[in-house]
Amino acid sequence: MSIPDVTPELPGAGWRALLALLRRAPQAGLSRALGRLADLPIPRPLRRPVLRVFAQAIGVRLSEVELPLEDYPSVNAFFVRRLRPGARSWPADPTAAGSPVDGIVGAVGEIRNGTAVQAKGRRYSVGELLGQPDEAPGYEGGRFVTLYLSPRHYHRVHAPVGGTIPVARHVPGRLFPVNAPSVAHIPDLFARNERVLCQIDSVLGRVAVVAVGAYNVARISSAFDPQWAEPRGWMSNRHVAPPAERRYHPPLPIERGAELMAFHLGSTVILLFPAGGVTLTPICRPGREVRLGEPLLRAAGRRDAPFPKSQRTVGQP
Repeated sequence: MSIPDVTPELPGAGWRALLALLRRAPQAGLSRALGRLADLPIPRPLRRPVLRVFAQAIGVRLSEVELPLEDYPSVNAFFVRRLRPGARSWPADPTAAGSPVDGIVGAVGEIRNGTAVQAKGRRYSVGELLGQPDEAPGYEGGRFVTLYLSPRHYHRVHAPVGGTIPVARHVPGRLFPVNAPSVAHIPDLFARNERVLCQIDSVLGRVAVVAVGAYNVARISSAFDPQWAEPRGWMSNRHVAPPAERRYHPPLPIERGAELMAFHLGSTVILLFPAGGVTLTPICRPGREVRLGEPLLRAAGRRDAPFPKSQRTVGQP
C-alpha cells in the first residue's frame, strides 16, 4: 500500500545523495559486519579507557550505568547496558502508559484511514507496519507515538503497560537509517525497515509495541520470549530468519516496566493504541526528550487526574 505524499519537507541535497547510495548498498551485510566489530572482545585492562572514550563521544551518562566499565567485554555489551537500580520510575496510576524507552518523541497523533504520520507530508500504512493488514482496523481512530533512540540513549525497551502478550511478530525488511533526514525523505520508512513487534492486551486495550531496526548492527533481541531468538540471541538481521510469528496459548503475562526487547545499536519504537482508550499527556509532544517510565498517555476519562509519584523504580529487569 503506497500512501500519497503531500509536499513533504525534504533534507538537504547532501543527505539525499547519501541516502540514495544507501538504497543501493548491501545494508544487511554491512550491518552484520559492524555487528561483528562491535562484538570484538576488549582486553580487560583496556575496557575502562576505551569505553569511557566511547561513552563521552556519544554522550552516555556514566552515573546511570549499572556495572563498572571493566565489566563490559565489548562495545556491544556496553551499548545494551542496563541502568543502575532506581535510575527510573513509573507512575503509580495503573492506567498510565509509560515511555518504553529513553528517547525523543517524534510524530504523534491519530491513526486515520489506516495510516500514521511518519513526518510532515508523509504517512505510512499501519497494517504494513504490523505486517498484518487485517489488524489495522483495530487501531483506527486510536493514537500512535513515535520514539527515536539516539546512540547515547539506554537501548532496552520496556513494557509501557501491563497485561498479556497474545502475539509477537518478526517482519523482514530493509535497514535504512531512522534519523531525521531519513524519516523526512524515505517514503514508508517504518513500514519498510525490518522490525520486531508484540501486542499487549491491557486496561487500555490492545497496545502494539513495534521495534524498528535501522542501519548499523540492527539486531533486536527479545526478553519476553528468549527462545524465539535462539540460537543467535536476536531475531533481526540474521542470514536465516527466525519464525515470523509467535502466538501464545495462554498469552504471556507481562508487567508494566518489565523488559521486552533490546536494540543492539539504535533505532525507533512506535506505539499504537486503540480508539477511545487514551489521551496524550502534556509531555507527549514532538521534539521532547523523555525518560523510561514517564507517562505518555492516560486512560480516557482521567484527563485531569494527576500522576502520583511512584514508589516502583526501574533498574534491573
